[in-house]
Amino acid sequence: MDRDAIARTFAPAARDALRSFELDAGDLAPVSMTENVTFRVTDRRDGRAYVLRLHRPGYHTLEELDSEQAWIGALAGAGIDVPRAVRTRDGRHYVAVTIEATGEQRFAGLAHWAEGHLLSDVLARTGDRSTIETSFRQLGALTAAMHDQASAWRPPPGFTRHALDSDGLMGGTPHWGPFWEYRSLTAAERRLLLDTRARMHDWLTRLPRDPSGYSLIHADMHPGNILADGERLAVIDFDDAGFGWHLYDIAVVLTYWRRKPDAAAIERAFLAGYGSRRAIPDGAAEAIPTFQLIREMATIGWFHQRPELVPPPVFEERKAWALEQCAALDRARRGKGFLREA
Repeated sequence: MDRDAIARTFAPAARDALRSFELDAGDLAPVSMTENVTFRVTDRRDGRAYVLRLHRPGYHTLEELDSEQAWIGALAGAGIDVPRAVRTRDGRHYVAVTIEATGEQRFAGLAHWAEGHLLSDVLARTGDRSTIETSFRQLGALTAAMHDQASAWRPPPGFTRHALDSDGLMGGTPHWGPFWEYRSLTAAERRLLLDTRARMHDWLTRLPRDPSGYSLIHADMHPGNILADGERLAVIDFDDAGFGWHLYDIAVVLTYWRRKPDAAAIERAFLAGYGSRRAIPDGAAEAIPTFQLIREMATIGWFHQRPELVPPPVFEERKAWALEQCAALDRARRGKGFLREA
């Protein structure tokens, strides 16, 4: 859907939602439409910019969205740059609106516009290896700071969010969809993925879940969800945030750069930045490749749930890599050289 189509379909509901907030809404411009639909809106009174998000229906309940804001607020209190939410006139984070063109209901939330450029765009424009390594070192430190906060934080009563545990990642109904049912898979590939899913589920079940390594995580900390503004990095898009292993958060970042020739150097830079703030337990880093495979399998499920989206060309390479790793595990049978005991 192009920007004009997004505006025709969703702008009326966006305008309706904005009436609940204390601002004089002026220009309303579509920003993106992926899981959610986002608009940039300007307040006529002072020219300040905000981002309005229409959350996709069926993904989160209102209680889960309010819980997301509770954690974001706690992260801000810990000094981490995150979106600053704007409450409605009566103190709510979200209002319900109906999309007349589709008949669906969505929750709408408003936050202050954060200046900067997506780190993914910054990295794509530069060929300077030192700049790239520095960015990943900073991202490592930022990830560690978030894990520090989450490990020590006690969510308030009523807090509810999904779990990216053994069932949430590799169960019979994983959070991001049954990846083994993806439309382009052969029967043999489906069997391979199902066999690997069972092994991964067993492996995850045996991993410890104490707060030092399992807590709230962002779960989508790739550079496309990081804003860079000079030396400042800000984290956006907490849509997938839930309870999970810190190593999964780390694997998401490193999977983003896995296909690059300098992937090993970037991993060292990221882990050095992370280690400057928070220690990685001895031997734990050896599990990162396993979590990278889990991430790629989950990504197949993500596209399976969204048949209306055309996967980017790089997705086929990622799917092929996941299948190759699954085949290697199948040959090894006991996971030698890849799966590690908890």
